[in-house]
Amino acid sequence: MSPVAEPTLRAESRLYKEGARYVIGVDEVGRGAIAGPVAVGVCVIDAKVGRMPLGLRDSKLLSEKRREELAPLASQWVRYSAVGLATAQEVDEVGIIAALGLAGVRALVAVEQAGAEFGEAVLLLDGSHNWLAPAGVTAIDVRTRVKADRDCASVAAASVIAKVHRDRMMIEAHPEVPHYNWQSNKGYASSEHYDAIRAHGPSDLHRLTWLHKGQPLEGVDVA
Repeated sequence: MSPVAEPTLRAESRLYKEGARYVIGVDEVGRGAIAGPVAVGVCVIDAKVGRMPLGLRDSKLLSEKRREELAPLASQWVRYSAVGLATAQEVDEVGIIAALGLAGVRALVAVEQAGAEFGEAVLLLDGSHNWLAPAGVTAIDVRTRVKADRDCASVAAASVIAKVHRDRMMIEAHPEVPHYNWQSNKGYASSEHYDAIRAHGPSDLHRLTWLHKGQPLEGVDVA
């Protein structure tokens, strides 16, 4: 078995050498869920940032327990962090890409209000598609990077912080509608989740435009 990839600050260090004062790591979570919001994590660091928290990884490579342990450490490690959300209703209304943009803008506004400066910043965005540009994020130098959540410490921190934030929201919503078992599936598709939708119908937190994408739901009103 190959070793688990460990992120570094090499990419961020190259950006400092190119003239960036700050690096903004950005990652999304909840994109493929059928219930709950999509979340975008933002972490701002500079060249004075210390050693990253021991064991920091892309959130997908960590257990739930380890993510819970690392999230506060990651928040303390970076200069600024925030999580922006777009609701299930917004996903239905504008589509997932535009919803990601809304959530990203909300997170960026939050760190800017906390004191982050964007004029000398470079934003590292996980993936190959700059979904922030259509949302109006054009004044910041955005660099997309495939597997940035795996390779870049600032993006891995954003991934963990956003994942824990969103998971907690779904766990808190679970007692109101326990038949969907959100404390376990966090709003993602599963046979059990779809069985509950068939039995009880969708909830206010379901993305109605997404429900037929996973399994047939004959007789279930998702209009």
